[in-house]
Amino acid sequence: MPTFLDFEKPIAELQGRIDELRETAADGAVDIDAEVNRLQAKSDKLLRDTFAKLSPWQKTQVARHPERPHFKDYVAGLFDEFVPLAGDRAFGDDRAILGGFARFRGRRVVVLGHEKGDDTASRLRHNFGMGKPEGYRKAIRLMGLADRFGLPVLTLVDTSGAFPGMEAEERGQAGAIARSTEAALALGVPMVAAVVGEGGSGGAVALAAGNRVLMFEHAVYSVISPEGCASILWRTADRAADAAEAMKVTAQDLKALGVIDTIIPEPVGGAHRYPAGAIGALSTAIEGALNELADQSPDDLRRGRREKFLNMGRG
Repeated sequence: MPTFLDFEKPIAELQGRIDELRETAADGAVDIDAEVNRLQAKSDKLLRDTFAKLSPWQKTQVARHPERPHFKDYVAGLFDEFVPLAGDRAFGDDRAILGGFARFRGRRVVVLGHEKGDDTASRLRHNFGMGKPEGYRKAIRLMGLADRFGLPVLTLVDTSGAFPGMEAEERGQAGAIARSTEAALALGVPMVAAVVGEGGSGGAVALAAGNRVLMFEHAVYSVISPEGCASILWRTADRAADAAEAMKVTAQDLKALGVIDTIIPEPVGGAHRYPAGAIGALSTAIEGALNELADQSPDDLRRGRREKFLNMGRG
């Protein structure tokens, strides 16, 4: 059973009643199938209705759900022959940003993405998906290899933002993010970016400046977190829900604004409830995007990418 979010309490209560009934009838003395089926149908309908009208703040909570698929899950489900590459050849290796060579549906590709981790130990090891300068320099190195060998670049974006610590600033965080964004825009090969959870600030854009930007239905993508925005505007993070509404962080808002190209549907209740279904939908969307870009020349790819981002915000 997934971890329920605050707004899912009515669904959690129904599931709790179903579990209690099943435990009561575990010895087979009581036939509770009809009641369980009735409650399960009610729970399924409530789940569908709830997720059909999520607010931006609720979508933010879903995007952050700890049980959503992570980079390692997407690599296992999407790619064959994944060969990880480490290090920036200058300082060290950043485990918040991972990447390497792989095969996607028979195509040789370079894949990059944020890894948040899925338990305390792995979250600490991967720094909660918050990249440091060496992570973005690693991304630049891998994008350079992709360009050199003519391989498409696929990125999986899921970060609350780049790491803001003093050591990151001392090692040139802002410059590394800017150069990673520049490297993406200069690629002469197709680049497809997918926002699979949180797309936070420049730490996300540095891996998302692609020819096609895909986004899961309940993912979010913004220049700052709703809590950060609320703290700046209203001096309190308690108004994060108001900030999320105003910032247009949802896939639906961003598609209407031209920031992203494709919304990928999630299983009912979010990607964490049926990871295999979410990964399959992402695979289909990536395949479609790569097919659209396959015949474009390097100059056309660069021009299209540049025009795409320059046109954002122009009414």
